[in-house]
Amino acid sequence: MDIIHLLPDSVANQIAAGEVIQRPASVVKELVENAVDAGATLIEVNIIDAGRTSIQVVDNGCGMSETDARLAFERHATSKIRKADDLFSLTTLGFRGEALPSIASVAQVQLTTRRHDDEIGTSLRIEGSRVVQQQPEACQQGSNFVVQNLFFNVPARRKFLKTDQTELANITAELERIVLIHHDIGFTLTHNGATLMRVRLASPKQRIADTFGQRLADSLLPVDVDTPLVSIHGFVGLPQAARKRRTQQFFFVDGRYMRHPYFHRAIQEVYAPLIAPETSVPYFIAFKVDPSEIDVNIHPTKTEIKFENEQAIWQILLAALREALGRHNAIPTIDFDTEGRPADIPVFNPLSKSGTSGGHTPHPPVVPIDTAYDPFRATPSFADGDGPAFGTRPSPFADDDDSSLSSHHSSPATDDGLNLSMQPSTYAPELHLDNAFPVAFQIMGRYIATTSAEGLRLVDQHRAHMRILYDTYMSQIGSAALPSQRLLFPDIVDIAPSDVPLLPDLLPEMQRLGIDVTLIAPNVASVAGMPSGLEGVDPSRLIAELIDAARQTNATHATETLRSKLALALARAAAIPVGQVLSAMEMQDLLEHLSMTSAPAITPDGKTIVATIPAEDIRRLF
Repeated sequence: MDIIHLLPDSVANQIAAGEVIQRPASVVKELVENAVDAGATLIEVNIIDAGRTSIQVVDNGCGMSETDARLAFERHATSKIRKADDLFSLTTLGFRGEALPSIASVAQVQLTTRRHDDEIGTSLRIEGSRVVQQQPEACQQGSNFVVQNLFFNVPARRKFLKTDQTELANITAELERIVLIHHDIGFTLTHNGATLMRVRLASPKQRIADTFGQRLADSLLPVDVDTPLVSIHGFVGLPQAARKRRTQQFFFVDGRYMRHPYFHRAIQEVYAPLIAPETSVPYFIAFKVDPSEIDVNIHPTKTEIKFENEQAIWQILLAALREALGRHNAIPTIDFDTEGRPADIPVFNPLSKSGTSGGHTPHPPVVPIDTAYDPFRATPSFADGDGPAFGTRPSPFADDDDSSLSSHHSSPATDDGLNLSMQPSTYAPELHLDNAFPVAFQIMGRYIATTSAEGLRLVDQHRAHMRILYDTYMSQIGSAALPSQRLLFPDIVDIAPSDVPLLPDLLPEMQRLGIDVTLIAPNVASVAGMPSGLEGVDPSRLIAELIDAARQTNATHATETLRSKLALALARAAAIPVGQVLSAMEMQDLLEHLSMTSAPAITPDGKTIVATIPAEDIRRLF
């Protein structure tokens, strides 16, 4: 008895759908790409219940005839290619002929379409690969796809869909990748009747501003290079735009979004000397190459691209980035630190008149000697007003990977030292900081050195303050909302479309943290108040940290985890920055408060706060 047989088309389509249609965002991607290939200048996407109930994509493209509309839902039916050689000269986003039959095999689909020269269009209904109805219908030029009840006949797939917030974030992320490169097309995205995205026809940089906000667009540098091998155009962020999370990073080739870790490393190599470790800059880079020199047919999602001249393009990209940074003076010059130099010590200038007249060697400046200076004296306290008690001094060693927010503000000081008015937890710590020993000195504007029975103890001041604030915020979030300080003028913050779905669950928690924020437009928020003690913190950077924390947590099922992440982001933002000069009294206060926290040796995210150099190691040095 023969056991091998052909699978029915409906089963084969469902198998193909497993790779092509993974979630509602996959449907949006395929339908919008088809609309782009159809020459549309306006595309509208309407979503209900994050795509579970309905996904509608309307375009004003070329439309389809009655025969083409029916044939488009057959496997491997396409107008994009005719022979195998066409795979190496692709100018369209789609070409496999798998998207529409895959969608129709796992959903209920209705298509209404009309060509420009036709007087009447066609309406077609398909459920689970089965044609239910096809008839003439009066409609506008273009195509109108309505996909309902996705995975209605594959309940196991539907069960594994994420929350509405997560699925909607995936949809907006997929749409962003198309919107950014096709700036000559207008796009609209609505969810349950609310508009999340509306972008007009604009220049590439204006499209970035319309999608992610003007503040991000203002922090970008243009990249432009044309060679016989490749043309590279786009934008990269200034070093100060670097963030911990890898967002707003896009590569495109011939109008198609792609992932390319090798080219990403080129950008990281250029920026390595300019930004802190574990941070990345935003970039929007578009490559234009001969279609015959790339291979798109690697994976059904078509985001993995192989280049024939990958190494050569890598070098061209590297040179283009360096040229862009140099042309706009984004590479910092060497700046010798003269802060703290007595005013009566002259600085030798080789170009001054005294250094060049007559060709004689100038006399060295006379440096007065401070006979009272003691190099072994403890760091002096400026609390009495004889020095900058709490001034911020940039440190050449400020390579901290957890102070990107705090480096832009100074926490206010009081006459008694650090602003630690919020009482931390009184949990008895395992690590005992022996404050009977005096603070020795501050090292590199970052570490506090103090003695202990074991040897020399070093404390990271930023992380120590972060631990103190984290315990404070966690104890207060659980009992009552943190006090909010009204801003004199509300701060306007741009919200990326992919972050908007996270806000409904995030806003109540932000209110508990003392952040008075409301949405005044689909992608714009107004911040009217900030938590007390955070004066000077950039609301945009803080909210970006909180949104990133929410993205990594399912707020519906893990509220406590979300609050922990929000408290950590808030503490990181408010902690005293690297490079801030502290008086002896301030350092002592910091250590005393640290000793009363729940875990004084490590930060909430597991980084070391206190390190000890054993006395035996010190003796061995001598």
